[in-house]
Amino acid sequence: MKVLVINSGSSSLKYQLMEMKTENVLAKGICERIGLEQPLLKHTKQGSDTLVREMDLSDHTKAMSAVINILTDAETGVIVDMQEISVVGHRVVHGGEKFAHSVIINDEVIRSIEECVDLAPLHNPPSICGIKACMSLMPETPMVAVFDTAFHQTVPVHAFLYALPYEMYEKYRIRKYGFHGTSHQYVAQRVAELLGRNIEDTKIVTCHLGNGASICAVKGGKSMDTTMGFTPLAGLAMGTRCGDIDPAIVTFLMNKLNLTSEEVNDYMNKASGMLGITGISSDFRNILAAYLDGNERAKIGLDMFCYRVENYIAQYAGVMGGIDAVVFTAGIGENNPYIRSHSVENLGFLGIKIDEEKNNTKADEIDISADDARVRTFVVATNEELAIARECKVLMQWH
Repeated sequence: MKVLVINSGSSSLKYQLMEMKTENVLAKGICERIGLEQPLLKHTKQGSDTLVREMDLSDHTKAMSAVINILTDAETGVIVDMQEISVVGHRVVHGGEKFAHSVIINDEVIRSIEECVDLAPLHNPPSICGIKACMSLMPETPMVAVFDTAFHQTVPVHAFLYALPYEMYEKYRIRKYGFHGTSHQYVAQRVAELLGRNIEDTKIVTCHLGNGASICAVKGGKSMDTTMGFTPLAGLAMGTRCGDIDPAIVTFLMNKLNLTSEEVNDYMNKASGMLGITGISSDFRNILAAYLDGNERAKIGLDMFCYRVENYIAQYAGVMGGIDAVVFTAGIGENNPYIRSHSVENLGFLGIKIDEEKNNTKADEIDISADDARVRTFVVATNEELAIARECKVLMQWH
């Protein structure tokens, strides 16, 4: 079975084609600057160098057509025609409360995704464009939607509700939804395997730390709580997002800076976080370099980030009534030993202790725990595309 995984952004379309018998990636790539000047397609065939082409990518349908052409091209392709693809899996950020699992896409599913646009105005519209582009070009191929929010539908009501009048939930569905669910689920399952235990018997805190970052309490393989909320703005301080703040600050900023609701939303999402605190960058590599050069605001930013990570790890250990493992994943979690080390340095009382030599070893999967640690700490490279492809495989076996 071959599965094509699609991740559509507002001006981009990422793809991976996998052979599910071996879970090998046959080809992958990205269409960049869709609808903009100088659009590019970057394509990597298994065992070959990356090919970069400038071409007409005026909309997502044109981009998807370019993907089909390059996958089936005699020189650059890996399949003869698109009939070799059994199913297309689409990453969809927001499924609201309607979807606790991945689903085969039909008109009703598309309508439900469209109904969630108010909850994810930046993310769901591009997903819909990608789905419709694929359906128009591959009308006979089944399509599957895999939702970032689905994994968190097991969070109990007392944890997902906000203390607003209950009518706000009934009328507008204002609640915690959580995101990065596909990643949290994947790395939790992988850690259970590395522990040699059934995931149903584990308590794991998963730390997806990238430019967007969230932490999840995974008990028995199910999400019990997570840091992102009604939107991806909540929780940790991130690259450009402020994370948790006193909600009264919002109206204070609007009054002091004379901002509209849209402007203050942009301010918290795009000008805050590590960029806002350090005044240097949203890139943790640049911030760490500045800190090592003695920049005080860089130090404050790093301390703030690690403090919040540490805070949530301890909190979620309490929520689950114990903890077996912590796992770091995504760009920062996988590649920044400083962040990992300083995010657990005060958690020895929980049994969390890392070995600094192991922590400074680069690997896709590694146990960085000290030999005498009661709780294991892992680094696991996330693989959301593989997780999506596996979801597609399971759904196709059911139907």
